[in-house]
Amino acid sequence: MITTASQLYKKITKYDSLVSYKAINNAYNLSKKAHANQFRGSGEAYFTHPLAVADYLIDMRLDSSTIITALLHDVVEDSEITLKKIEDEFGSEISKLVDGVTKLSKLDLKFGFAQAENFRKLLLASSDDIRVLLVKLADRLHNIRTIDGIKNDEKRSKICFETLEIFAPLAERLGINAIQRELEDRCFAVLKPETRDSILKRLKLIYSQDELNIPYITKEIETLLKKNNIKCLVTGRIKSSYSIWKKMQYKNLSMDQLSDIMAFRVIVDDVPSCYKSLGLLHQEYTAIMGRFKDYISAPKRNGYQSLHSSLIGPKKTRIEVQIRTSIMNEFALNGVAAHWIYKEGAKWSEGIKYKWVRELIQIIEESSEPEEFLENTKLEMYNDQIFCFTPNGNLIILPKGANAIDFSYAVHSEIGNAAVGAKINNKNRLITTEIKNGDQVEILTSKNGFPDPKWIEICVTGKAKSAIKRFIRNREIKEFLQLGTALLQKEYRQQNKRMHEKSLIKVIDKFGLSDVEELLIEIGKGNIKSRDVLNFLYPEKANSKNKLPILKKPQLQESMKIKGVISGMAIHYAHCCHPLPGERIVGIVTTGKGITVHALDCFALEKFNDMPEVWLEISWDREGESIHKGSLVTVLSKGSLVTVLSNEPGSLADVTKIISLNDGNISNIQVVSRDLDFYKFNIDLEVRNLSHLNQIIAAIRLSHFVESVQRGKD
Repeated sequence: MITTASQLYKKITKYDSLVSYKAINNAYNLSKKAHANQFRGSGEAYFTHPLAVADYLIDMRLDSSTIITALLHDVVEDSEITLKKIEDEFGSEISKLVDGVTKLSKLDLKFGFAQAENFRKLLLASSDDIRVLLVKLADRLHNIRTIDGIKNDEKRSKICFETLEIFAPLAERLGINAIQRELEDRCFAVLKPETRDSILKRLKLIYSQDELNIPYITKEIETLLKKNNIKCLVTGRIKSSYSIWKKMQYKNLSMDQLSDIMAFRVIVDDVPSCYKSLGLLHQEYTAIMGRFKDYISAPKRNGYQSLHSSLIGPKKTRIEVQIRTSIMNEFALNGVAAHWIYKEGAKWSEGIKYKWVRELIQIIEESSEPEEFLENTKLEMYNDQIFCFTPNGNLIILPKGANAIDFSYAVHSEIGNAAVGAKINNKNRLITTEIKNGDQVEILTSKNGFPDPKWIEICVTGKAKSAIKRFIRNREIKEFLQLGTALLQKEYRQQNKRMHEKSLIKVIDKFGLSDVEELLIEIGKGNIKSRDVLNFLYPEKANSKNKLPILKKPQLQESMKIKGVISGMAIHYAHCCHPLPGERIVGIVTTGKGITVHALDCFALEKFNDMPEVWLEISWDREGESIHKGSLVTVLSKGSLVTVLSNEPGSLADVTKIISLNDGNISNIQVVSRDLDFYKFNIDLEVRNLSHLNQIIAAIRLSHFVESVQRGKD
């Protein structure tokens, strides 16, 4: 272990000959003096901590400014030394770095809101100079390595939980796999010691039974490649206990069911050798379908490159093989830090502000709750990437499994909110179509477009989910406000009164609300009945014997247009009657859901006969048609047919042909009954309106196969 400034300097000069001994020595002495009378929980001198952090960063071959920052990263917080003194002695660059690390150290990473908010601050701080985060990660790594010195179990668990939740994922995002794996495994040992011990014991047993002979498999792979003139270094290892446990949790498998717990790394000279090695391994052993990933041609967002393949290898053992060059391996171990090793003359100001940081900050702006932000952030950090392009050739990086919805929000939230379809490789596709590597995607938008709430379950990116939720919240409030206003106006008309906002102010306190707008929203949601508002304002009407007549069905004299119908929000269509454009309809206000639209002759309306306050007069707007980009676009509605056909060859085909010729779209066919003479079918189909459905019914009745056909209702 390094103990002197000379040892530090000598180690740095192995990769940086321009380092100043004076600067290193001054930083060493200043830190040692500042921490002179301080001790760690283990009883060690505190100065051993910044020295160990600096030593680790030297192993990563970071620049001298970062090393000096590591030595000084705690002096401002733990001593009388000021940033001004550091700037005067070491310059503004190091002063800013020390200030950044100090601010990160002051963050109290609590659960819930504080955790999310501090995560945001951490990201903002590291976006200015990524070296701040590298020092903090090395700081956290040494603290975890020496965590046994903390005697308080609760404090140890808190530190380890924070590390797994924040620092390990960030290390992964920066591509520093060495730090990520060590943080995960050491924290796992603290948080779940029994589980970890159980996994290690099981691995030891398996290894002792010679089921996992790593030296043997390593030699077999190495011999195969060298025999084909490929210079290589092959190493093998058992996957970490934490990664095995995560896989068990993710796949819901027992350890006995896991077969790929060994990983082998093949280091070769160049990229052609990577692909040649892969070909030889696939030729010699059985490749497992769907378990190959090419991160060389399509690197991960953090810059990671390698070929991954799962094989049935020597001894019929299932293994994972990673093939990469030595430079790729350096990047895999040290992530962004390795970039500066191989880029001569690179300045740390170059490439510092990573795109993923900006994307996560945008998620913060879209998310209403901190917990929602954390969840969406995790989605962004853990998924593998695919690479696709806009029509202009701009690169868009998305998680594996992403669709055109995710793409639209990756371009811009306004594009996503207005998206109605997509062109993928110049072919029209649904907005829900999954995107593949290399796809060119164009998003089709409409002024009347809006996100469907179902998209939240379909899209995979945190950015898309948070933006859709925000839009729905805002739209939902607006629609409930409009609905509540309409309901209250209706009640005023029935009482022969005029609605005034001033009178409604009197009602606010009664219901414990803040303003009139909130009152109208609650009425729209069905939480407050409009009749109760009028009864409070005009109690003489409430006590009158001349109560309003109970209407079996409302008379549709005035109508409220159905606009902006959004499933799952303020307006729903009843499944009992499947109302179609063209037939008379009525709205029923349902608590917390808004309006449920029924056909006027629906049998289900009988249960609302004694509740006239929930009835709403509505009608169709333009027969269910809407305008899109200057052309008429038909909005299809669900219709249902009950059809009895002769049990003859071609009968069903004849009916489906008739439906197709009349522009109907079949969504489902169900056989209800069958005997020697007849079939009975339920056919669900999409039609424009009631007239369209009647047209199809009339055409079907002309078929000689058809015994009967009528509109079906649930």
